[in-house]
Amino acid sequence: MEKILNAIQDDYPDDFAWCYGCGRLNKAGHHFRTCWDGDQTVTIYTPKQEEMALPGFVYGGVIASLIDCHGTGSAALALHRKNGHEPGEGAEPPRFVTASLHVDFMKPTLHGVPLKAVGTVHEIHPKKWKVEVEVFADGKTCAKGEVVGVVMPDSFLAGK
Repeated sequence: MEKILNAIQDDYPDDFAWCYGCGRLNKAGHHFRTCWDGDQTVTIYTPKQEEMALPGFVYGGVIASLIDCHGTGSAALALHRKNGHEPGEGAEPPRFVTASLHVDFMKPTLHGVPLKAVGTVHEIHPKKWKVEVEVFADGKTCAKGEVVGVVMPDSFLAGK
């Protein structure tokens, strides 16, 4: 499966790079990476052996986490592009947090194959974006979800 280049998570500042799902500095995390693929976004992830529900199938929490982080990363990509920037150019991207997450599991997800999350982004307010996500395993849809992400307030990192 294709390698993800110029992911938005690579440009997140260190104080925001600790997410269990997509934080590059979280050694125990998933390290999801989200980039553009035309007008849609894509994240490729191969679940680890310990991320199994039953032998041969992926734990649903991993899929929900993939949809969540792909959604907020996609919103960050879209606003970053709207602001005239692309990942890898050196500009600090906007940061999003999840306002809502909805996941529908369409079928059991085979373990041992890369998962591909594909997102379609819709701006619903300058600080609020909706991302529709479809997750594929072995070319078949296994889950669909929707993330509403909001621009993170400055006070968030201060713990206020």
